[in-house]
Amino acid sequence: MLSPDFQQDIDRSLATLQKSGVILYPTDTIWGVGCDATDAAAVSKVFALKQRAETKSLIVLMADEKDILRYTSQPDLRIFDFLHTVTKPTTVIYEGAVGLADNLIGADGTVAIRLVDDDFCRHLIKRLRKPIVSTSANISGEPAPENFAAVDQRIKEGVDYIVQHRQGDTTAREPSAIVRWNKDGTVSVIRP
Repeated sequence: MLSPDFQQDIDRSLATLQKSGVILYPTDTIWGVGCDATDAAAVSKVFALKQRAETKSLIVLMADEKDILRYTSQPDLRIFDFLHTVTKPTTVIYEGAVGLADNLIGADGTVAIRLVDDDFCRHLIKRLRKPIVSTSANISGEPAPENFAAVDQRIKEGVDYIVQHRQGDTTAREPSAIVRWNKDGTVSVIRP
């Protein structure tokens, strides 16, 4: 059973995301800025808030392996076996992105996706029934925040909703690893 506070955060986040809004929320890694990953206008707001060029990529969070099958064309299913072996949250760059906001998809058709292992994120994605953007809650070029207390005030003031869940957690967290899955089934590490 979800606590009333947790449920209220999910409901308020959901309402914000459904109105092309941007949220500040905890993930399985660091605090992130997010929006509906299928909403180009909301994605543009994230880029503007972070002062980040739209040519740079953002990570997309999904709840289940079937979501990857829905939003990428012909992924190599061996990637799922690989993901079961990693111990650190790992973002994978997939080819053939489909159904996502155009400004999320790289010029080469790729998209960075992470399957989340975080209760809040999983509940939110499942309730929204769409993937969500997750990019570090910092101004582009500045350090990623290790916890909520380290999130820049400009970010806090620039979002439409700030999730209350885990704000008091002072555990220092790190961004995910990023890998590219190659056509031959090998992995290239982009960020360890």
